[in-house]
Amino acid sequence: MPEHTHGLRHVEDVMGTVFSFDIRDAPTPDLRCALARAVDELHRADGIFSTYRADSCISRLDRGEIGMHDCPRDVLEVLEHCAHAARATDGWFSIVPAGTLDPSGLVKGWATERASRILQEAGARHTYVNGGGDLQITGRRAPGTPWRVGVAHPLRPGALATVITIDRNLAVATSGTAERGVHIFNPHDGSPVSGFASLTLVGPGLTLTDAYATAAFAMGPAAREWVEEQDGYEALAVLPDGTEWRTRGFHRHES
Repeated sequence: MPEHTHGLRHVEDVMGTVFSFDIRDAPTPDLRCALARAVDELHRADGIFSTYRADSCISRLDRGEIGMHDCPRDVLEVLEHCAHAARATDGWFSIVPAGTLDPSGLVKGWATERASRILQEAGARHTYVNGGGDLQITGRRAPGTPWRVGVAHPLRPGALATVITIDRNLAVATSGTAERGVHIFNPHDGSPVSGFASLTLVGPGLTLTDAYATAAFAMGPAAREWVEEQDGYEALAVLPDGTEWRTRGFHRHES
C-alpha cells in the first residue's frame, strides 16, 4: 500500500492547551497503539510538570517536600535540558523566571518532540504534531508535497507573517504577545519583555527550539546575532511597529 494513502488524526486537550496529531502513514495496529501511547505520555507529563497542580512532582520538588531521587527520571532529563538551554543562552532561558521552579518554557516542546518520537519508533515517517502552536514535523504531507505551515501575523488578525515549507524533520516554535499578552520576563532583572510582537524559530528538535525561542524573545535586540551563531537554527521576528527581520538562512524555509 502506498504511503500517505490513509492516515490518523487526533486532537487532545492536555497540559493547558490543545495537541493535534496528523499522521500520513498507513494506520497500522502498531501505529494506532503508538498514538494512544503518545497521548498517554502527554497526560503523564502534565501530571509530573504542571505548576498549576499542587500535587505535581515539580510543585512538590519546588516546595522541598521531595528530592530528585523521589521523582521520575523524566524530571532529571528535563532539568538537564533546561540547564543546557540556560548555558547556551547565557542565562536568557531560566527555570526560575519568577523565583519558583518552572520548566514550562521547555516542557511543552520536550513533550511534543517525545510524542513525535514515539510515532517514529512505531514506523511513522510523515507526521505533524502540534503542541499548542509549536510543531514537530517529519517527512512530507503527501508524496511529492511538503508540509506547509502558516505563521500567524501578530499584528494583523487573520493574516500570515510567512508560510514555512517542510519536507524533512523540523521543529517550529513561536513566542509572542498576541494571544497571551506580555508573559515573558527578563530572567536577569524580572522585567516584562515586549521588544518583539513575535519571534518564530525553526530548528531540528522542538525541545530546544521551543526553549531557544523563549530565550531569544527575552534577549530583545541581541537575539538576531545570537540565533545567527546557532548551527541549525533560523528566526523570523516581527517588531511592535510591524517591521520584520530574518536571519540569513530563514528564507530557505519559506514558500
